[in-house]
Amino acid sequence: MMIKYLIQKEFLQIRRNGFLPRLILVFPIVIMCVMPWVMNQEVKNVRVDVVDNDHSTLSGQLVHSIEASNYFIFCGQKPTYQAALNDIETSRADIVLVIPQDYSRGMTNGRQPQVLIAANAVNGTKGAIGSAYLQQIVTAQVAPSAAAIQSKVSTLALYNKHLDYKVFMIPALFAILLMLMTGFLPALNIVGEKEKGTIEQINVTPVSKWAFILAKLIPYWLIALFLITVCLVLSWLIYGITCQGPLVLIYLLAMLLALFFSSLGLIISNYSDTMQQAIFVMWFFVVCMLLLSGLFTPTRSMPRLAYLTTYVNPMHYFIDAIRTVFVRGGGFSSIAHQVFALLGISSLMALWAIQSYKKNH
Repeated sequence: MMIKYLIQKEFLQIRRNGFLPRLILVFPIVIMCVMPWVMNQEVKNVRVDVVDNDHSTLSGQLVHSIEASNYFIFCGQKPTYQAALNDIETSRADIVLVIPQDYSRGMTNGRQPQVLIAANAVNGTKGAIGSAYLQQIVTAQVAPSAAAIQSKVSTLALYNKHLDYKVFMIPALFAILLMLMTGFLPALNIVGEKEKGTIEQINVTPVSKWAFILAKLIPYWLIALFLITVCLVLSWLIYGITCQGPLVLIYLLAMLLALFFSSLGLIISNYSDTMQQAIFVMWFFVVCMLLLSGLFTPTRSMPRLAYLTTYVNPMHYFIDAIRTVFVRGGGFSSIAHQVFALLGISSLMALWAIQSYKKNH
């Protein structure tokens, strides 16, 4: 019965805070309305300069094909390669296409002329994919037989037929929301009471450590359920993207991740003396877990030492599991490994949160 009043106290503190209720309501709406459009790794709008040394009908057709492509922004023709290279050095262009003088003659005589593609590879992904796009256009004119063979290759896109990057990123946004809301808010909870001096009133009461910590955790689990519900509704209303698997698994994964981050936040809060200290320590762990989770880049592309960290990273298990359920429609058997890993890690963190709380009588 004691824990009931402790939970009621936590909700009263949240409600009386003029900022937190607005944050809990507005934050998921802003994230879901803005971030799916922004967090997009598709390579488009590649700026291209063309150096046409041939000035023939065929070279003009190649230039027009580049202008008509939806992937490129045609920045015009330059008189020399050096002039086009200056555009790359000043970030006015991303790729330079140089058409040789004997381009039309070589095509007429059945030879394949050498066309130069120079790409700014500071952003390796943009440089490589932009060059591949441009190479396909050039190949379609220089080697039509190769382009004809390529056109006969049939590609079947599974689970995301329209290759919409939002389908891939929306489940990841669930992870970011849960991490920020159920991680940082508990991290500031106990240390905030330390700074205000109200923690001493709890320390002189007969409330046990586990009851006190559990009362701190339960409100953030409920907040996690609210956040996931808002995100699922907005994903359906705004983008027409719905969960392909059982919704109960989405809520199960959300609860397990909320248990981990709320426990981590309370652990940091137990060991911290000021809010500033708690924020910086929490930010350190959040950034490391986020970048090593596979949210943006495949974990298999990481170095071996970095990949080993995924075995103890709950964000990795959550993102892998929620994409399996949300995008592929997998059932519990498809994510059993991730669920049990999350349950084990989160339970250990919850026990640590209880043990780390120092209750002085």
